[in-house]
Amino acid sequence: MTVTYTARVANARFGGFSQLLLLWRGSIYKLLWRELVCFLGLYMALSAAYRFVLTEEQKRYFEKLVIYCDQYASLIPVSFVLGVAPISRDLGYHLVTVPRLPTGWLPVARVTTCRCVPNIGRVSTSILRSQSHIPGFYVTLVVHRWWNQYLCMPLPDALMCVVAGTVHGRDERGRLYRRTLMRYAGLSAVLILRSVSTAVFKRFPTVDHVVEAGFMTREERKKFENLNSSYNKYWVPCVWFSNLAAQARREGRIRDNSALKLLLEELNVFRGKCGMLFHYDWISVPLVYTQVVTIAVYSYFLACLIGRQFLDPAQGYQGHSLDLCVPIFTLLQFFFYAGWLKVAEQLINPFGEDDDDFETNFLIDRNFQVSMLAVDEMYDDLAMLEKDLYWDATEARAPYTAATAFLLQQPSFQGSTFDITLAKEDMQFQRLDGVDGPLGDAHGDFLQRLLPVGAGVTAGGLLGRRLSLMRRKNSCVSETSTATSCACAGAPDGAAPECGCGDPLVDAGLREPEPELPAGPELPVLGPAAAEPFTTVPMPAPRGPAPPWLPSPIGEEEESLA
Repeated sequence: MTVTYTARVANARFGGFSQLLLLWRGSIYKLLWRELVCFLGLYMALSAAYRFVLTEEQKRYFEKLVIYCDQYASLIPVSFVLGVAPISRDLGYHLVTVPRLPTGWLPVARVTTCRCVPNIGRVSTSILRSQSHIPGFYVTLVVHRWWNQYLCMPLPDALMCVVAGTVHGRDERGRLYRRTLMRYAGLSAVLILRSVSTAVFKRFPTVDHVVEAGFMTREERKKFENLNSSYNKYWVPCVWFSNLAAQARREGRIRDNSALKLLLEELNVFRGKCGMLFHYDWISVPLVYTQVVTIAVYSYFLACLIGRQFLDPAQGYQGHSLDLCVPIFTLLQFFFYAGWLKVAEQLINPFGEDDDDFETNFLIDRNFQVSMLAVDEMYDDLAMLEKDLYWDATEARAPYTAATAFLLQQPSFQGSTFDITLAKEDMQFQRLDGVDGPLGDAHGDFLQRLLPVGAGVTAGGLLGRRLSLMRRKNSCVSETSTATSCACAGAPDGAAPECGCGDPLVDAGLREPEPELPAGPELPVLGPAAAEPFTTVPMPAPRGPAPPWLPSPIGEEEESLA
Protein backbone atom coordinates (compact mmCIF):
# COMPACT_ATOMS: atom_id res chain seq x y z
CA MET A 1 0.00 0.00 0.00
CA THR A 2 1.28 3.45 -0.89
CA VAL A 3 2.73 5.48 1.98
CA THR A 4 0.97 8.85 1.99
CA TYR A 5 2.33 11.70 4.11
CA THR A 6 0.88 14.69 2.24
CA ALA A 7 -1.20 15.91 5.17
CA ARG A 8 1.88 15.98 7.41
CA VAL A 9 3.64 18.49 5.14
CA ALA A 10 0.63 20.58 4.12
CA ASN A 11 2.14 23.70 5.73
CA ALA A 12 5.80 24.66 5.75
CA ARG A 13 7.08 25.18 9.27
CA PHE A 14 10.23 24.82 11.32
CA GLY A 15 11.46 21.26 11.07
CA GLY A 16 8.56 20.24 8.84
CA PHE A 17 10.35 17.26 7.32
CA SER A 18 11.85 16.23 10.66
CA GLN A 19 8.69 14.44 11.74
CA LEU A 20 8.94 12.24 8.65
CA LEU A 21 12.30 10.88 9.81
CA LEU A 22 10.65 8.79 12.50
CA LEU A 23 8.39 6.87 10.10
CA TRP A 24 9.34 3.24 9.56
CA ARG A 25 6.98 1.92 6.89
CA GLY A 26 8.29 2.85 3.47
CA SER A 27 11.40 4.49 4.99
CA ILE A 28 15.01 4.26 3.92
CA TYR A 29 15.84 2.59 7.24
CA LYS A 30 13.59 -0.33 6.41
CA LEU A 31 15.24 -0.72 3.02
CA LEU A 32 18.87 -0.23 4.03
CA TRP A 33 19.36 -1.48 7.57
CA ARG A 34 20.58 -4.95 6.53
CA GLU A 35 23.26 -3.57 4.19
CA LEU A 36 24.29 -0.96 6.74
CA VAL A 37 24.70 -3.55 9.53
CA CYS A 38 26.69 -5.81 7.21
CA PHE A 39 29.03 -2.96 6.18
CA LEU A 40 29.57 -1.82 9.75
CA GLY A 41 30.20 -5.40 10.93
CA LEU A 42 32.89 -6.01 8.30
CA TYR A 43 34.52 -2.68 9.06
CA MET A 44 34.67 -3.36 12.78
CA ALA A 45 36.05 -6.86 12.14
CA LEU A 46 38.95 -5.47 10.06
CA SER A 47 39.60 -2.76 12.62
CA ALA A 48 39.74 -5.30 15.46
CA ALA A 49 42.08 -7.55 13.45
CA TYR A 50 44.41 -4.61 12.77
CA ARG A 51 44.54 -3.60 16.41
CA PHE A 52 44.67 -6.95 18.21
CA VAL A 53 45.52 -9.78 15.80
CA LEU A 54 48.21 -8.62 13.35
CA THR A 55 51.90 -8.49 14.19
CA GLU A 56 53.95 -5.31 13.86
CA GLU A 57 55.25 -6.27 10.43
CA GLN A 58 51.78 -7.21 9.27
CA LYS A 59 50.46 -3.90 10.62
CA ARG A 60 52.97 -1.94 8.49
CA TYR A 61 51.88 -3.83 5.38
CA PHE A 62 48.21 -3.30 6.24
CA GLU A 63 48.81 0.43 6.70
CA LYS A 64 50.32 0.67 3.21
CA LEU A 65 47.28 -1.16 1.86
CA VAL A 66 44.95 1.29 3.63
CA ILE A 67 46.73 4.31 2.12
CA TYR A 68 46.67 2.72 -1.34
CA CYS A 69 42.92 1.93 -1.20
CA ASP A 70 42.08 5.38 0.14
CA GLN A 71 44.10 7.09 -2.60
CA TYR A 72 42.64 5.20 -5.57
CA ALA A 73 39.08 4.54 -4.39
CA SER A 74 38.04 7.80 -6.03
CA LEU A 75 38.73 6.25 -9.43
CA ILE A 76 35.53 4.22 -9.02
CA PRO A 77 32.72 6.32 -10.60
CA VAL A 78 30.08 6.26 -7.88
CA SER A 79 28.55 9.34 -9.48
CA PHE A 80 26.65 6.97 -11.76
CA VAL A 81 24.11 7.00 -8.94
CA LEU A 82 24.01 10.64 -7.89
CA GLY A 83 25.83 12.56 -10.59
CA VAL A 84 28.33 13.89 -8.02
CA ALA A 85 31.97 13.01 -7.51
CA PRO A 86 32.99 11.16 -4.35
CA ILE A 87 34.74 13.04 -1.56
CA SER A 88 38.12 11.81 -0.41
CA ARG A 89 40.37 12.95 2.38
CA ASP A 90 43.19 13.55 -0.12
CA LEU A 91 41.17 15.04 -2.96
CA GLY A 92 39.41 17.75 -0.99
CA TYR A 93 36.05 19.04 -2.25
CA HIS A 94 34.62 18.62 -5.72
CA LEU A 95 32.23 21.06 -7.33
CA VAL A 96 29.74 19.61 -9.80
CA THR A 97 28.02 21.55 -12.54
CA VAL A 98 25.43 19.95 -14.78
CA PRO A 99 24.91 21.61 -18.18
CA ARG A 100 21.43 22.02 -19.59
CA LEU A 101 20.85 19.42 -22.29
CA PRO A 102 17.96 18.71 -24.68
CA THR A 103 15.10 16.52 -23.54
CA GLY A 104 15.94 12.84 -23.66
CA TRP A 105 19.70 13.23 -23.07
CA LEU A 106 21.36 12.09 -19.89
CA PRO A 107 23.27 14.90 -18.16
CA VAL A 108 27.02 14.74 -17.82
CA ALA A 109 28.67 15.67 -14.55
CA ARG A 110 31.63 17.99 -14.85
CA VAL A 111 34.00 17.81 -11.91
CA THR A 112 36.32 20.64 -10.97
CA THR A 113 38.57 21.00 -7.97
CA CYS A 114 38.30 23.80 -5.44
CA ARG A 115 41.55 25.78 -5.21
CA CYS A 116 41.06 26.56 -1.53
CA VAL A 117 42.04 23.04 -0.38
CA PRO A 118 45.53 23.18 1.15
CA ASN A 119 46.74 19.74 0.01
CA ILE A 120 45.39 19.95 -3.54
CA GLY A 121 48.90 19.87 -4.96
CA ARG A 122 49.26 16.21 -4.06
CA VAL A 123 46.31 15.19 -6.21
CA SER A 124 47.13 13.23 -9.33
CA THR A 125 45.83 14.87 -12.48
CA SER A 126 44.88 11.49 -13.88
CA ILE A 127 42.34 11.12 -11.07
CA LEU A 128 40.74 14.42 -11.96
CA ARG A 129 40.64 13.60 -15.66
CA SER A 130 39.10 10.21 -14.99
CA GLN A 131 36.04 11.83 -13.39
CA SER A 132 35.70 14.87 -15.63
CA HIS A 133 32.90 13.35 -17.76
CA ILE A 134 30.79 10.84 -15.83
CA PRO A 135 27.15 10.15 -16.84
CA GLY A 136 24.92 10.33 -13.81
CA PHE A 137 21.40 10.65 -12.55
CA TYR A 138 20.48 7.02 -12.86
CA VAL A 139 17.99 7.49 -10.05
CA THR A 140 16.44 10.48 -11.87
CA LEU A 141 15.90 8.29 -14.91
CA VAL A 142 14.24 5.63 -12.77
CA VAL A 143 11.98 8.15 -10.98
CA HIS A 144 10.78 9.63 -14.28
CA ARG A 145 10.06 6.15 -15.57
CA TRP A 146 8.18 5.33 -12.35
CA TRP A 147 5.89 8.37 -12.63
CA ASN A 148 5.25 7.84 -16.35
CA GLN A 149 4.11 4.30 -15.62
CA TYR A 150 1.56 5.61 -13.17
CA LEU A 151 0.26 8.06 -15.78
CA CYS A 152 -0.34 5.04 -18.02
CA MET A 153 -2.65 3.34 -15.54
CA PRO A 154 -5.95 2.68 -17.41
CA LEU A 155 -8.66 4.70 -15.65
CA PRO A 156 -12.24 4.41 -17.00
CA ASP A 157 -13.53 7.80 -15.81
CA ALA A 158 -13.60 9.53 -19.21
CA LEU A 159 -14.85 6.41 -21.00
CA MET A 160 -17.75 5.81 -18.61
CA CYS A 161 -18.96 9.41 -19.01
CA VAL A 162 -19.01 9.01 -22.79
CA VAL A 163 -20.82 5.67 -22.55
CA ALA A 164 -23.45 7.16 -20.23
CA GLY A 165 -24.01 10.09 -22.58
CA THR A 166 -24.04 8.32 -25.95
CA VAL A 167 -25.57 4.84 -25.40
CA HIS A 168 -29.26 5.53 -24.75
CA GLY A 169 -32.14 3.43 -23.51
CA ARG A 170 -33.80 3.04 -20.12
CA ASP A 171 -34.99 -0.48 -20.92
CA GLU A 172 -33.15 -3.64 -20.00
CA ARG A 173 -31.34 -3.91 -23.33
CA GLY A 174 -29.98 -0.38 -23.10
CA ARG A 175 -28.77 -1.10 -19.59
CA LEU A 176 -27.19 -4.34 -20.84
CA TYR A 177 -25.32 -2.44 -23.56
CA ARG A 178 -23.85 0.09 -21.17
CA ARG A 179 -22.82 -2.40 -18.49
CA THR A 180 -21.28 -4.78 -21.01
CA LEU A 181 -19.25 -2.02 -22.63
CA MET A 182 -17.74 -0.99 -19.31
CA ARG A 183 -17.20 -4.61 -18.29
CA TYR A 184 -15.14 -5.14 -21.45
CA ALA A 185 -13.03 -2.11 -20.59
CA GLY A 186 -12.49 -3.39 -17.05
CA LEU A 187 -11.62 -6.84 -18.39
CA SER A 188 -8.93 -5.39 -20.64
CA ALA A 189 -7.39 -3.57 -17.65
CA VAL A 190 -7.45 -6.72 -15.52
CA LEU A 191 -5.76 -8.78 -18.25
CA ILE A 192 -2.92 -6.31 -18.69
CA LEU A 193 -2.44 -5.75 -14.95
CA ARG A 194 -2.23 -9.45 -14.20
CA SER A 195 0.49 -9.58 -16.87
CA VAL A 196 2.69 -6.91 -15.24
CA SER A 197 1.78 -6.86 -11.54
CA THR A 198 2.64 -9.67 -9.15
CA ALA A 199 -0.07 -8.57 -6.72
CA VAL A 200 -2.79 -8.80 -9.40
CA PHE A 201 -1.44 -12.11 -10.68
CA LYS A 202 -1.67 -13.56 -7.19
CA ARG A 203 -5.30 -12.44 -7.10
CA PHE A 204 -6.17 -13.76 -10.60
CA PRO A 205 -3.63 -16.52 -11.34
CA THR A 206 -5.70 -18.07 -14.16
CA VAL A 207 -8.42 -17.05 -16.57
CA ASP A 208 -10.83 -19.18 -14.54
CA HIS A 209 -10.38 -16.78 -11.63
CA VAL A 210 -11.19 -13.88 -13.96
CA VAL A 211 -14.41 -15.67 -15.01
CA GLU A 212 -15.38 -16.43 -11.43
CA ALA A 213 -14.76 -12.80 -10.48
CA GLY A 214 -17.38 -11.71 -13.01
CA PHE A 215 -15.17 -9.88 -15.49
CA MET A 216 -15.75 -12.48 -18.21
CA THR A 217 -18.57 -14.88 -19.03
CA ARG A 218 -18.00 -18.51 -19.91
CA GLU A 219 -19.06 -17.93 -23.51
CA GLU A 220 -16.59 -15.08 -23.77
CA ARG A 221 -13.90 -17.29 -22.27
CA LYS A 222 -14.43 -19.86 -25.03
CA LYS A 223 -14.04 -17.19 -27.70
CA PHE A 224 -10.99 -15.81 -25.88
CA GLU A 225 -9.24 -19.19 -25.68
CA ASN A 226 -10.22 -20.26 -29.21
CA LEU A 227 -8.48 -17.21 -30.63
CA ASN A 228 -5.21 -18.55 -32.05
CA SER A 229 -2.51 -16.10 -30.99
CA SER A 230 0.76 -16.66 -29.15
CA TYR A 231 0.90 -13.03 -27.98
CA ASN A 232 -0.69 -11.31 -25.04
CA LYS A 233 -4.41 -10.98 -25.74
CA TYR A 234 -5.27 -8.07 -23.44
CA TRP A 235 -6.57 -6.20 -26.52
CA VAL A 236 -9.34 -8.71 -27.30
CA PRO A 237 -11.97 -7.10 -24.99
CA CYS A 238 -11.31 -3.77 -26.70
CA VAL A 239 -12.26 -5.36 -30.04
CA TRP A 240 -15.42 -6.74 -28.44
CA PHE A 241 -16.14 -3.21 -27.19
CA SER A 242 -15.84 -1.81 -30.73
CA ASN A 243 -18.08 -4.48 -32.23
CA LEU A 244 -20.73 -3.98 -29.56
CA ALA A 245 -20.63 -0.21 -30.04
CA ALA A 246 -21.16 -0.66 -33.79
CA GLN A 247 -24.13 -2.95 -33.10
CA ALA A 248 -25.61 -0.36 -30.75
CA ARG A 249 -25.27 2.24 -33.52
CA ARG A 250 -27.13 0.00 -35.96
CA GLU A 251 -29.92 -0.46 -33.44
CA GLY A 252 -30.17 3.26 -32.82
CA ARG A 253 -28.91 3.13 -29.24
CA ILE A 254 -26.13 5.45 -30.39
CA ARG A 255 -28.00 8.12 -32.30
CA ASP A 256 -25.38 9.45 -34.72
CA ASN A 257 -21.95 8.72 -36.09
CA SER A 258 -20.36 11.60 -34.19
CA ALA A 259 -21.29 9.98 -30.88
CA LEU A 260 -19.90 6.66 -32.09
CA LYS A 261 -16.67 8.38 -33.14
CA LEU A 262 -16.32 10.02 -29.72
CA LEU A 263 -16.91 6.70 -27.98
CA LEU A 264 -14.27 4.87 -30.04
CA GLU A 265 -11.76 7.68 -29.54
CA GLU A 266 -12.05 7.35 -25.77
CA LEU A 267 -11.70 3.59 -26.12
CA ASN A 268 -8.47 4.07 -28.10
CA VAL A 269 -7.06 6.28 -25.34
CA PHE A 270 -7.92 3.61 -22.77
CA ARG A 271 -6.41 0.84 -24.92
CA GLY A 272 -3.29 2.94 -25.56
CA LYS A 273 -2.60 3.18 -21.83
CA CYS A 274 -2.94 -0.60 -21.50
CA GLY A 275 -0.47 -1.01 -24.34
CA MET A 276 2.02 1.39 -22.74
CA LEU A 277 1.96 -0.62 -19.52
CA PHE A 278 2.81 -3.72 -21.53
CA HIS A 279 5.72 -1.94 -23.24
CA TYR A 280 7.06 -0.55 -19.96
CA ASP A 281 7.08 -4.09 -18.60
CA TRP A 282 8.77 -5.39 -21.75
CA ILE A 283 11.39 -2.65 -22.29
CA SER A 284 13.34 -2.10 -19.08
CA VAL A 285 16.19 0.25 -18.29
CA PRO A 286 19.19 -1.27 -20.12
CA LEU A 287 20.69 -4.02 -18.01
CA VAL A 288 24.24 -2.81 -18.54
CA TYR A 289 23.35 0.56 -17.01
CA THR A 290 21.90 -1.07 -13.90
CA GLN A 291 24.86 -3.44 -13.60
CA VAL A 292 27.45 -0.68 -13.89
CA VAL A 293 25.70 1.41 -11.25
CA THR A 294 25.47 -1.51 -8.83
CA ILE A 295 29.08 -2.59 -9.34
CA ALA A 296 30.31 0.98 -8.96
CA VAL A 297 28.56 1.49 -5.62
CA TYR A 298 29.44 -1.83 -4.02
CA SER A 299 33.04 -1.90 -5.25
CA TYR A 300 33.56 1.64 -3.98
CA PHE A 301 32.44 0.77 -0.48
CA LEU A 302 34.37 -2.49 -0.60
CA ALA A 303 37.49 -0.38 -1.10
CA CYS A 304 36.30 1.93 1.69
CA LEU A 305 36.24 -1.02 4.10
CA ILE A 306 40.04 -0.99 3.94
CA GLY A 307 40.82 2.55 2.84
CA ARG A 308 38.79 4.27 5.56
CA GLN A 309 40.41 2.39 8.46
CA PHE A 310 41.92 4.53 11.24
CA LEU A 311 45.68 3.94 11.55
CA ASP A 312 48.00 4.27 14.52
CA PRO A 313 48.71 8.02 15.02
CA ALA A 314 52.19 7.17 16.34
CA GLN A 315 53.28 6.16 12.83
CA GLY A 316 52.85 9.76 11.63
CA TYR A 317 50.81 9.10 8.50
CA GLN A 318 49.34 12.26 7.01
CA GLY A 319 45.60 12.56 7.68
CA HIS A 320 45.68 9.91 10.42
CA SER A 321 46.30 12.04 13.47
CA LEU A 322 42.97 10.98 15.02
CA ASP A 323 42.07 7.43 15.97
CA LEU A 324 38.38 6.55 16.19
CA CYS A 325 36.64 3.23 16.29
CA VAL A 326 33.46 4.12 14.34
CA PRO A 327 33.80 5.82 10.88
CA ILE A 328 30.91 8.27 11.22
CA PHE A 329 31.24 10.08 7.90
CA THR A 330 31.99 6.89 5.99
CA LEU A 331 28.75 5.46 7.35
CA LEU A 332 26.88 8.60 6.29
CA GLN A 333 28.38 8.33 2.81
CA PHE A 334 27.31 4.69 2.63
CA PHE A 335 23.85 5.66 3.84
CA PHE A 336 23.46 8.27 1.07
CA TYR A 337 24.97 6.39 -1.87
CA ALA A 338 23.59 2.96 -1.05
CA GLY A 339 20.30 4.60 -0.09
CA TRP A 340 19.93 6.17 -3.53
CA LEU A 341 20.68 2.79 -5.07
CA LYS A 342 17.93 1.27 -2.93
CA VAL A 343 15.53 3.99 -4.09
CA ALA A 344 16.21 3.00 -7.69
CA GLU A 345 15.82 -0.67 -6.78
CA GLN A 346 12.38 -0.06 -5.30
CA LEU A 347 11.06 2.26 -8.02
CA ILE A 348 12.38 0.50 -11.11
CA ASN A 349 9.37 -1.86 -11.01
CA PRO A 350 6.39 -0.25 -9.22
CA PHE A 351 4.13 -3.25 -9.87
CA GLY A 352 5.53 -5.40 -7.09
CA GLU A 353 4.59 -5.62 -3.43
CA ASP A 354 6.89 -3.03 -1.86
CA ASP A 355 5.57 -0.33 0.42
CA ASP A 356 5.58 2.34 -2.29
CA ASP A 357 4.44 0.20 -5.22
CA PHE A 358 1.18 0.97 -6.99
CA GLU A 359 -1.98 -0.34 -5.41
CA THR A 360 -3.20 -2.16 -8.49
CA ASN A 361 -5.80 -4.30 -6.75
CA PHE A 362 -7.33 -1.21 -5.15
CA LEU A 363 -7.51 0.45 -8.58
CA ILE A 364 -9.24 -2.59 -10.07
CA ASP A 365 -11.92 -2.54 -7.36
CA ARG A 366 -12.42 1.19 -7.56
CA ASN A 367 -12.60 1.37 -11.35
CA PHE A 368 -15.05 -1.52 -11.65
CA GLN A 369 -17.43 -0.15 -9.03
CA VAL A 370 -17.35 3.45 -10.25
CA SER A 371 -17.83 2.54 -13.90
CA MET A 372 -20.89 0.39 -13.16
CA LEU A 373 -22.44 3.11 -11.01
CA ALA A 374 -21.92 5.71 -13.72
CA VAL A 375 -23.53 3.79 -16.57
CA ASP A 376 -26.30 2.02 -14.66
CA GLU A 377 -27.68 3.61 -11.49
CA MET A 378 -26.69 7.13 -12.46
CA TYR A 379 -27.88 6.88 -16.06
CA ASP A 380 -30.54 9.52 -16.78
CA ASP A 381 -30.79 10.15 -13.05
CA LEU A 382 -31.09 13.91 -12.66
CA ALA A 383 -32.18 16.03 -9.76
CA MET A 384 -35.03 18.49 -10.27
CA LEU A 385 -33.85 21.77 -11.76
CA GLU A 386 -34.01 24.57 -9.23
CA LYS A 387 -32.81 28.12 -9.07
CA ASP A 388 -29.48 28.35 -7.36
CA LEU A 389 -28.89 30.32 -4.19
CA TYR A 390 -27.41 33.26 -6.09
CA TRP A 391 -30.08 33.51 -8.80
CA ASP A 392 -30.89 37.20 -8.15
CA ALA A 393 -27.47 38.23 -6.86
CA THR A 394 -25.52 40.66 -9.02
CA GLU A 395 -22.22 39.49 -7.53
CA ALA A 396 -22.21 35.84 -6.52
CA ARG A 397 -19.76 34.91 -3.78
CA ALA A 398 -19.72 31.80 -1.63
CA PRO A 399 -19.52 32.32 2.15
CA TYR A 400 -16.37 31.91 4.23
CA THR A 401 -15.99 30.27 7.62
CA ALA A 402 -14.45 32.04 10.58
CA ALA A 403 -11.13 30.29 9.90
CA THR A 404 -10.97 31.73 6.36
CA ALA A 405 -12.70 35.11 6.82
CA PHE A 406 -9.37 36.93 6.56
CA LEU A 407 -9.24 36.05 2.86
CA LEU A 408 -12.06 38.54 2.23
CA GLN A 409 -9.74 41.41 3.14
CA GLN A 410 -7.19 40.46 0.50
CA PRO A 411 -7.62 42.24 -2.85
CA SER A 412 -8.02 40.13 -5.95
CA PHE A 413 -5.08 39.86 -8.31
CA GLN A 414 -5.54 42.12 -11.35
CA GLY A 415 -2.22 41.64 -13.10
CA SER A 416 1.44 42.36 -12.54
CA THR A 417 1.16 45.83 -14.15
CA PHE A 418 -1.94 46.92 -12.24
CA ASP A 419 -0.03 48.90 -9.62
CA ILE A 420 2.29 50.72 -12.01
CA THR A 421 1.83 54.51 -11.91
CA LEU A 422 2.88 56.98 -14.62
CA ALA A 423 3.31 60.73 -14.52
CA LYS A 424 0.63 62.79 -16.22
CA GLU A 425 3.00 64.09 -18.91
CA ASP A 426 4.13 60.52 -19.68
CA MET A 427 0.54 59.48 -20.49
CA GLN A 428 0.08 62.01 -23.35
CA PHE A 429 0.09 60.70 -26.91
CA GLN A 430 2.87 62.16 -29.06
CA ARG A 431 2.22 63.42 -32.62
CA LEU A 432 4.31 62.24 -35.52
CA ASP A 433 6.94 64.65 -36.83
CA GLY A 434 5.57 66.96 -39.55
CA VAL A 435 1.89 66.15 -38.94
CA ASP A 436 -0.36 69.16 -38.26
CA GLY A 437 -3.79 67.56 -38.50
CA PRO A 438 -5.59 65.43 -35.96
CA LEU A 439 -4.03 62.17 -34.86
CA GLY A 440 -6.69 60.22 -36.72
CA ASP A 441 -5.54 61.63 -40.12
CA ALA A 442 -1.93 60.54 -39.68
CA HIS A 443 -2.70 56.98 -40.61
CA GLY A 444 -4.37 57.86 -43.92
CA ASP A 445 -1.66 60.37 -44.93
CA PHE A 446 1.00 57.81 -44.18
CA LEU A 447 -0.71 55.27 -46.44
CA GLN A 448 -1.06 57.89 -49.18
CA ARG A 449 2.66 58.54 -49.14
CA LEU A 450 3.52 54.84 -49.25
CA LEU A 451 1.03 53.54 -51.84
CA PRO A 452 2.23 54.02 -55.46
CA VAL A 453 0.15 56.18 -57.77
CA GLY A 454 -0.80 54.67 -61.12
CA ALA A 455 0.04 56.13 -64.49
CA GLY A 456 -3.56 56.97 -65.25
CA VAL A 457 -5.35 59.92 -63.67
CA THR A 458 -8.39 57.81 -62.96
CA ALA A 459 -6.35 55.44 -60.79
CA GLY A 460 -5.05 58.39 -58.74
CA GLY A 461 -8.57 59.72 -58.26
CA LEU A 462 -9.79 56.32 -57.15
CA LEU A 463 -6.94 56.07 -54.64
CA GLY A 464 -7.73 59.51 -53.28
CA ARG A 465 -11.39 58.66 -52.87
CA ARG A 466 -10.48 55.45 -51.02
CA LEU A 467 -8.22 57.36 -48.64
CA SER A 468 -10.97 59.94 -48.14
CA LEU A 469 -13.34 57.16 -47.20
CA MET A 470 -10.81 55.81 -44.74
CA ARG A 471 -10.45 59.25 -43.10
CA ARG A 472 -14.20 59.64 -42.86
CA LYS A 473 -14.43 56.18 -41.36
CA ASN A 474 -11.85 57.07 -38.69
CA SER A 475 -13.48 60.44 -37.93
CA CYS A 476 -16.95 59.06 -37.24
CA VAL A 477 -18.00 59.07 -33.60
CA SER A 478 -19.08 55.41 -33.34
CA GLU A 479 -20.33 52.53 -35.43
CA THR A 480 -23.92 53.37 -34.53
CA SER A 481 -23.63 57.00 -35.54
CA THR A 482 -21.84 55.98 -38.73
CA ALA A 483 -24.51 53.47 -39.63
CA THR A 484 -27.32 56.00 -39.09
CA SER A 485 -25.65 59.07 -40.62
CA CYS A 486 -23.78 57.62 -43.62
CA ALA A 487 -25.91 57.14 -46.69
CA CYS A 488 -25.25 57.01 -50.39
CA ALA A 489 -27.48 59.06 -52.61
CA GLY A 490 -28.66 57.55 -55.81
CA ALA A 491 -26.93 58.53 -59.04
CA PRO A 492 -27.69 58.07 -62.70
CA ASP A 493 -26.52 54.96 -64.45
CA GLY A 494 -22.81 54.93 -65.08
CA ALA A 495 -22.00 57.62 -62.47
CA ALA A 496 -20.44 57.00 -59.07
CA PRO A 497 -22.79 57.69 -56.17
CA GLU A 498 -22.01 60.49 -53.75
CA CYS A 499 -21.60 59.32 -50.16
CA GLY A 500 -21.34 61.45 -47.08
CA CYS A 501 -20.83 60.89 -43.38
CA GLY A 502 -23.25 62.92 -41.41
CA ASP A 503 -21.76 63.65 -38.02
CA PRO A 504 -24.16 65.41 -35.65
CA LEU A 505 -21.27 66.49 -33.44
CA VAL A 506 -19.26 68.25 -36.14
CA ASP A 507 -20.35 71.38 -37.92
CA ALA A 508 -20.86 70.97 -41.65
CA GLY A 509 -18.72 74.03 -42.37
CA LEU A 510 -15.74 72.52 -40.56
CA ARG A 511 -15.92 69.23 -42.42
CA GLU A 512 -13.10 68.49 -44.87
CA PRO A 513 -14.17 69.14 -48.47
CA GLU A 514 -14.32 66.28 -50.91
CA PRO A 515 -11.31 66.10 -53.29
CA GLU A 516 -12.30 66.65 -56.91
CA LEU A 517 -11.09 64.38 -59.65
CA PRO A 518 -8.63 66.24 -61.89
CA ALA A 519 -9.46 66.42 -65.55
CA GLY A 520 -7.20 64.42 -67.78
CA PRO A 521 -7.00 63.00 -71.28
CA GLU A 522 -9.37 60.30 -72.19
CA LEU A 523 -8.05 56.79 -72.12
CA PRO A 524 -7.60 55.19 -75.51
CA VAL A 525 -9.93 52.41 -76.56
CA LEU A 526 -8.15 49.08 -76.12
CA GLY A 527 -8.69 45.80 -77.87
CA PRO A 528 -10.59 42.90 -76.42
CA ALA A 529 -7.48 41.21 -75.04
CA ALA A 530 -6.06 44.31 -73.43
CA ALA A 531 -9.39 45.54 -72.12
CA GLU A 532 -10.12 42.36 -70.25
CA PRO A 533 -8.93 43.63 -66.82
CA PHE A 534 -11.23 46.71 -67.20
CA THR A 535 -14.39 44.84 -68.15
CA THR A 536 -17.46 46.78 -67.06
CA VAL A 537 -19.43 45.09 -64.31
CA PRO A 538 -23.06 46.03 -63.80
CA MET A 539 -23.65 47.86 -60.55
CA PRO A 540 -25.90 46.16 -57.99
CA ALA A 541 -29.14 47.74 -56.92
CA PRO A 542 -28.88 50.15 -53.98
CA ARG A 543 -29.30 48.48 -50.65
CA GLY A 544 -31.60 49.54 -47.91
CA PRO A 545 -30.39 51.04 -44.63
CA ALA A 546 -28.33 48.61 -42.56
CA PRO A 547 -29.52 47.59 -39.10
CA PRO A 548 -27.74 49.36 -36.26
CA TRP A 549 -26.06 46.14 -35.09
CA LEU A 550 -24.19 45.69 -38.39
CA PRO A 551 -20.69 47.23 -38.89
CA SER A 552 -20.16 50.46 -40.79
CA PRO A 553 -21.08 50.38 -44.52
CA ILE A 554 -17.62 51.46 -45.60
CA GLY A 555 -17.33 48.26 -47.63
CA GLU A 556 -20.53 49.14 -49.53
CA GLU A 557 -19.11 52.52 -50.52
CA GLU A 558 -15.99 50.85 -51.86
CA GLU A 559 -18.10 48.46 -53.89
CA SER A 560 -19.97 51.39 -55.43
CA LEU A 561 -16.65 53.03 -56.36
CA ALA A 562 -15.53 49.90 -58.17
